[in-house]
Amino acid sequence: MTVPAFGWRLRAVLGAVDSDIGKTREKNRQGVFQTTSLTASCNMLHDTPMRHIIAIHLQNEAGALTRVAGLFSTRGYNIESLSVAATNDATVSRITLVTRGSDSVVQQIISQLNKLIDVVSVEDMTQGEHIERELVLLKLKVRLEQSDAVRGYVVRAGGRVLDPASDGFIVELTASEQEVDQFVTDLGKGAEIVEVVRSGALGISRLERAQRSRRD
Repeated sequence: MTVPAFGWRLRAVLGAVDSDIGKTREKNRQGVFQTTSLTASCNMLHDTPMRHIIAIHLQNEAGALTRVAGLFSTRGYNIESLSVAATNDATVSRITLVTRGSDSVVQQIISQLNKLIDVVSVEDMTQGEHIERELVLLKLKVRLEQSDAVRGYVVRAGGRVLDPASDGFIVELTASEQEVDQFVTDLGKGAEIVEVVRSGALGISRLERAQRSRRD
């Protein structure tokens, strides 16, 4: 009787071991699936189009700005806003532009920009801490009885009234893009908007020395 009892116990132990091995394999498969799913999610996030502010320093040469804008248009990259002005170096100008794309697309843009002979440096400001501001000028038609309310809103929002004429009530605001959007929307509810002029985004890095991508 001892041998059969031992055989039964052995089969039971082996069955339990097989069951544990099966569970372990299933967990491993689930772990692989979960890891794969997490990796795919990270890749999707990495490839999600995001808003980028790119600062480009380039030499003051004829056609330099045209070549930068042409690079975007020929490759199908959209420019949401663009501003250009002089810097403290009389031979160098700075372009600040806003575009949308995934990190990989923006890296392609920066790589292509660095191949242009006029480009001194390129910086994706959204990769680090920075301050962003935009200037908006609004011309409104304001009824006399609304004048005080409109003026009060502009002041509370941090703006200024430049001309209080009822048929050309001109105000300005310097703020973030979201705040400018809200400013325009709110004033449109209390007055008739005649004209909107926006500078586009301007940005400056909080770091003492901004990290820039330079052409080799």
